[in-house]
Amino acid sequence: MTNFNSRDKRMGFKVKTLSPLSGYRFRIVFFILCLGLGGLFFRVGWIQLLQSEELKAKARVVQTEKKSPLGTRRSILDRNGKLVAIDEKRFKLWAHPRYFNFPGDSYGTVRKPVEVAKLLSLPLSKSVDDILKDFGNYSSGVKLADGLTQEKANEIKKLGISGIDLEAYPQRLYPHGSLFANVVGFLDLDRRPQAGLELSLDRKLRRLEKTSVLSKGADGTPLPIGIKRGVFDEDQLNLQLTLDVRLQEVAVKEISKQVKEWNAKKGVVIVMNIDSGELLALASAPSYDPNKYWEYSPSLFKEWSVQELFEPGSTFKPINLALALEEGVINPNGEINDDGLVTVGGWPLSNWDRNPNGILNFAEVLQVSSNVGMVKIMRKLNPTSYWQRLKQLGIDEMPETDLPGAVAGHIKSKQIFVNQPIEPAVASFGQGFSITPLKLAQLHALIANGGKLVTPHITKGLKGDYQSFSTRLPESKQVLTPEATKTVLGWMETVVEKGSGIEATVPGYRIGGKTGTAQKSQDGKNYDSKICSFVASLPIDDPRFVVLVVVDEPQKPFAYGSTVAVPVAKKIIETLLVIEQIPPSTGRIENLAKKS
Repeated sequence: MTNFNSRDKRMGFKVKTLSPLSGYRFRIVFFILCLGLGGLFFRVGWIQLLQSEELKAKARVVQTEKKSPLGTRRSILDRNGKLVAIDEKRFKLWAHPRYFNFPGDSYGTVRKPVEVAKLLSLPLSKSVDDILKDFGNYSSGVKLADGLTQEKANEIKKLGISGIDLEAYPQRLYPHGSLFANVVGFLDLDRRPQAGLELSLDRKLRRLEKTSVLSKGADGTPLPIGIKRGVFDEDQLNLQLTLDVRLQEVAVKEISKQVKEWNAKKGVVIVMNIDSGELLALASAPSYDPNKYWEYSPSLFKEWSVQELFEPGSTFKPINLALALEEGVINPNGEINDDGLVTVGGWPLSNWDRNPNGILNFAEVLQVSSNVGMVKIMRKLNPTSYWQRLKQLGIDEMPETDLPGAVAGHIKSKQIFVNQPIEPAVASFGQGFSITPLKLAQLHALIANGGKLVTPHITKGLKGDYQSFSTRLPESKQVLTPEATKTVLGWMETVVEKGSGIEATVPGYRIGGKTGTAQKSQDGKNYDSKICSFVASLPIDDPRFVVLVVVDEPQKPFAYGSTVAVPVAKKIIETLLVIEQIPPSTGRIENLAKKS
């Protein structure tokens, strides 16, 4: 030890003698450590006992993603799956100038509005000056754009500008414009249904959406933690219609052209499957574009073929003949004398041309549309029985249909109908009572299908890739016998072969039909306008469809069912034959016995 100390001294080192540490120092260090450890335990206890719920809530916000439903609606499709109405995601663009910041900027940097406007100018297709005007002097909550597509929203997102928010919302679009407006209706700007199926089937069209909460990693990837069954399931069901876009296009085009050509008030076309009641076309004119509904009169928003009544006129004569056959007051081979004038209860009733037609069989009564002949035929039927038969047809009942706003027809009370002879007399040629065009189509389907009242409808049900729910329909009611309806259908064929419906002839096909030109009263007293119609059943050897055309108040001279309604029906029939691939007709009316 001595040697080391001497050497250290020689080398200039200062040697310090080792001595034990003071116990006082140890106590100070120990106290500081205990104080720190105690503070740590206190902090942990504070967090665990008093701040745990608050911190858990903050953690959940960071670690989870909450997706709230947008409130979308189901798409509407035609019978072949073509879109009729659809919800598409659109975006509103909001700006908050006090938070403007670009990627890479340091914390606290606030960019000038003009810098942001230059970046937004291209995706918004607006000038920088226009965007700056939108900013104004507001520091937050500035709406820059509405209705942005997903593509535009993606362009803006890629810019990465802080202080720019994109708010997603669904927008209802109608790809075919006015083609289905009368049926589908529309949503207003607040997404409230205002007409058509959008209104009547509002609840059914709302998608079943739910709020979902997912745990996610730092990069936003969903984690399989606490995921409940069905969280990724989406409502993929759509409402499918019975309507056919192709046939609807032709129907709308032809009825619109005819309404314009004849200066008519309105017109309607109905194409119905006689066995199922499915409507393949339901077209009205004039119509409107549901994408721009605010540009049109609200009077166009209803479908008058199911919401307004009219006197069917001569198109009801085949129905009356079927009732007379059913009651046994006439036989298929009978005849009637049309002398041109008949007086009932002091009222003179004549034919539409005021001319006599002589001795007619019942097919000829339809061919020449003899009013006098019909009055004499139906006079054979007891008025009480006649009234009861009309009631049995559901003339004044609310129709069972999914069409929005459908109304019941109107017929005189039993007392008036039975005690005033003029009432059954005018009813024999389709006046004195009123029905909707839809009801008339249903009654002619009854003649074509063997006497069954089917339910007219335009919805097939909810359809999806993995599940579907079909529309439930009431069971068809047998109202008339197949024998009576088959006979009348044969008489209707002669109307197209050589009567007033001859212009509806399609070579190679057997078609039955009946024209109508009913006098129309605006005040219930004066019949100073008319309504022209034509109804066809086809093909006669294997009936499948009824086509009805009605044109209200044509203004030009020589307006009759044969001149106004038949040309429209022929175009639609020709299209229907192609779309449904109906082969040319064979055989005669006897083939109907197999169907019956």
